[in-house]
Amino acid sequence: MTLADKILCDDPEKLKAIIFENEKRYQERIDHLEQIIRLLKNEIFGKKSEKRPAPDGQQLLLFDEADSQPQLEPATTQVPAHSRKKRGRKPLPADLARVDIVHDIDEKDKTCACGCQLKRIGEETCEKLDYVPAQLTVERHIRPKYACPNCQGVEDEGATVKIAPPPVQLIPKSMATAGLIAHIVVSKFEDALPLYRQEKIFARLGIDLPRSTMATWMIKAVERAGPLLTLLKKQVSSGPLVNIDETPLQVLNEPGRKNTTKSYMWVYRGGDPAHPVLYYQYHPTRAGDVPKTFLENYKGYVQTDGYSGYEALGRQPGIYLLACWAHARRNFDKVIKAKANPQKQSLADEAMGYIGRLYGIEKQARKENLDVYQLREYRQVHAKPVLEEFKKWLDAKAPTTPPKGLLGKAIKYTLKFWDRLIVYIEDGHLRPDNNLAENAIRPFVVGRKNWLFSGHPNGAHASAALYSLIESAKANGLKPYAYLRYMFDRLPHCETEDDYKKLLPCFMDPSVLSAD
Repeated sequence: MTLADKILCDDPEKLKAIIFENEKRYQERIDHLEQIIRLLKNEIFGKKSEKRPAPDGQQLLLFDEADSQPQLEPATTQVPAHSRKKRGRKPLPADLARVDIVHDIDEKDKTCACGCQLKRIGEETCEKLDYVPAQLTVERHIRPKYACPNCQGVEDEGATVKIAPPPVQLIPKSMATAGLIAHIVVSKFEDALPLYRQEKIFARLGIDLPRSTMATWMIKAVERAGPLLTLLKKQVSSGPLVNIDETPLQVLNEPGRKNTTKSYMWVYRGGDPAHPVLYYQYHPTRAGDVPKTFLENYKGYVQTDGYSGYEALGRQPGIYLLACWAHARRNFDKVIKAKANPQKQSLADEAMGYIGRLYGIEKQARKENLDVYQLREYRQVHAKPVLEEFKKWLDAKAPTTPPKGLLGKAIKYTLKFWDRLIVYIEDGHLRPDNNLAENAIRPFVVGRKNWLFSGHPNGAHASAALYSLIESAKANGLKPYAYLRYMFDRLPHCETEDDYKKLLPCFMDPSVLSAD
């Protein structure tokens, strides 16, 4: 029926149906807009955490791991005997240097009223933490010269004068040591301290060290670490699972592009699950060919979010895609935050209950310390029935839920990626979410808020390389500064592939750094 037919229609029943249809459509639109407004207000003024509010002031876990269905009878729990941790301040690290300051009484007070000399029977000690500002030292490399006294005056002095060769440096003819470069790198990429702030800090210490010089040092250090980074990249593809994420980056002075054009930093987490590596890759685009090229020869599982660019990986032989339950859950969480009555239970709460049960199973499996084979069987027994039940629930609610509303979008997203969301129960190496990659990209995002952009593509590539080294070190329990100093100090002496492999964070024993 055309619009003209509707206007000219004189059948009362048809007119009523038209009015009812329009009213229903407009009401759905109004409800959707009101949801968007409530969600926007929550994002601006509400809590950013995805934790759900607990009833009666009780604290709930992040993913509501307990079944959200109300119980008819109160459950009883046997609490085993346990020891409570002592409250109070934690002791200061034992490896810190101690300076003893003795507060003694006067000598005249060490004599008792009876005339007897007092004896020392013990002492009371309290420890306070002091801070000494950073100190710079100058390494003087002295090379004595030797000459033959009988050959003085001979024109060819080179034959009689001897001197030790200059020490091998990470950056030849530079005044920077491995320790200084490691400090600059960690300050920027671990502590999010831009170079212009570091320049001011060095100036307060009496050192004129321009930010351009520090930037040049870091780029040259990355060039020397090229073979090491190549091996690190290969390690990503050596494990059963690769987690991928990406985030925007602004790069200035990029040939053929405006300064306002978005570029991207990609992160890949893979390798041996017990000794993972993280590799950051700068690329001007967000195209799906970027991860496809990176994982060209990879065979195994790849876990990502729902970005369509990753679809190209799914068409690559030998690669199996996983989706992320944290992203699916986040969509239902938005529905709850946008509710007109927060106390009223909704369909989104039911969905969150199913997801909470899945994460409860994962938590229990961690408590039982299962190996990868036991974990797979555990998920097949406990998680698979929950997934089947949740799928039936989604299929039943999808036809009756307005597709353009927040709940409709959440259900649609979950059903769209359902085949990928359930893959994690097939292998004990897999996880239900992509949080490891999201956590890996977070340090870069924090740093970006401080230094805002990269001045040149060379700087962006260097940043990606240094983030790769720092985050891989952290993932393997290494302290970033200790690792970088150790690696930069030994890097100039590497000649073979085995020499470089020994410097990879995933192959390094933390005790080596502490003993260095």
